[in-house]
Amino acid sequence: MPDVPETNADVDVDVDVLIVGGGPVGLTAHVLLERWGVGTSLVEKRTELSPFPRSRLVNVRSMEIFRGLGLAGRITDAAFPAEYGRIRFRDTLSGRDFAGAEMVGVRAPVPESPVTGAVTSQDRLEPLLLGAARGGVRFGAELVGLTEDAECVTAVLVDRRSGEEARVRARYVLAADGANSTVRRLLGIATTGPGELARVTTVVFDADLSGLAARQPAGVYFTAHGTFLPLYPEGGWSWLAPTPDDPAGADWAAVVSRALGGDVTADVLRVQHWTMNAAVAERFRHGRILLAGDAAHALPIMGGLGMNAGLADVHNLCWKLAGVLRGWAGPALVESYEAERLPVAHRTLRQAVANTKLGFEVLERRREQLRSGGAALDDVELPWSERYFAQLGLVLGVSYDSAAVLPDGSPPPEPSVGGEGDGSGEGDGSGEGGEGTEYLPVARPGRRLPHLWLAPERSTLDACGEWFTVLTPDPALWEPRTAGPWPLRVEPLPGEHADACGLGPHGALLVRPDGHIAARWPEAPSTGTVLHQALTALTGPAHA
Repeated sequence: MPDVPETNADVDVDVDVLIVGGGPVGLTAHVLLERWGVGTSLVEKRTELSPFPRSRLVNVRSMEIFRGLGLAGRITDAAFPAEYGRIRFRDTLSGRDFAGAEMVGVRAPVPESPVTGAVTSQDRLEPLLLGAARGGVRFGAELVGLTEDAECVTAVLVDRRSGEEARVRARYVLAADGANSTVRRLLGIATTGPGELARVTTVVFDADLSGLAARQPAGVYFTAHGTFLPLYPEGGWSWLAPTPDDPAGADWAAVVSRALGGDVTADVLRVQHWTMNAAVAERFRHGRILLAGDAAHALPIMGGLGMNAGLADVHNLCWKLAGVLRGWAGPALVESYEAERLPVAHRTLRQAVANTKLGFEVLERRREQLRSGGAALDDVELPWSERYFAQLGLVLGVSYDSAAVLPDGSPPPEPSVGGEGDGSGEGDGSGEGGEGTEYLPVARPGRRLPHLWLAPERSTLDACGEWFTVLTPDPALWEPRTAGPWPLRVEPLPGEHADACGLGPHGALLVRPDGHIAARWPEAPSTGTVLHQALTALTGPAHA
């Protein structure tokens, strides 16, 4: 890439971080960085928020992130009741279930988390995130060029209404601009994976199906005539099916009405054609430019992993950017983003592709059953156990291995039932339900801090925020050791939780701002500098 000019004379805006892409991932990054006091600008080429429902699930880990931002309650208020957290397979939308699965962590609370996930449409989530941002969001601005040097990146933007060109100079660029990322293309970053899985049409429509949803609620209904999804608690539906050869000539109202069966009339509101991709970028970082969300990993929709993986990306990244930009961390800390999130993206892709294949297998088994004269009331023998779609190991049990984690030499937990490795989604997928289905809470460096109640309605996860947390049964011992440039708090850990965290009465956990354990000292440290040394090792030499 050519170098940027050495002066700011031709730059319209200077900013710490430029976010490209105004979907849930970009908007969440914007809110996170604002919490850290980082100067941020977000640009989105669309002229407004997308009216399409798109992603439908906020999983339990994402809801933990939103709890930390004070948004979980508002998201739940706009979402479906918990009983919609299940999947139903049927011959027709009005027929009986011949197979099904629960969305674990959504259908009902789980003891491993202080929150419950939610079934809600992306077009309900995005306005909440936009409202949480204090400013610096510009719609109708399309990125068309990037230049980079050792100190900054200069982005060229075109206003899609006026055609005027502007230049933004940023210390870092965070690309959350979707599966067809312009930033990734400009950088020449290739992708790996199966690639295109299907071409799909989504039709958003109104129809009087309230009785059906009230009697047998679900977030997703798979049928032989396409997939149906209720959109909002007050009404509205979408239908997904393979795109026909001549989509422009299709009478979509008639197509959806036939799929509904009977005399139900569909009032079509919007139609969108899109490609279901399965790929991971070969790199998540190019100098000062970082990829997140679909720009980094395009995932099939089965299991609702795509948006949620992107939210975990920026939760991992934004505190690291803040550390460098606010002067208490060195640039190497940002390099740990790719080391930590790229392996997770590959595991998540494998799970999402497996979910998709097994979902198609259920429908094919049903077609074979009916072709062979099987009774219409027979259930289909599922190719997975009920826990296949649990995925708690994948979303709560992620384990990071990078320079931003100090291992303590402890062995990983015993493999969980089914052969999924340590329950962190790190297995080989050879088990009955695939990798990442089981979750074993463990306070090992690299893992998410286990949820334990510190007080009524206050979780250990609530102790994390825009700071490092020292969690210890003996805060008086650790409080004098906290001097340094890092944002740091000491949090008392009730003695009854010490064993669950692998701590003696004077030990401590050092927890990163993203809720992952950075270091563990089972017993009292031998020197008063151990915490200072650990933070220096984790964050690297700070900028001058």
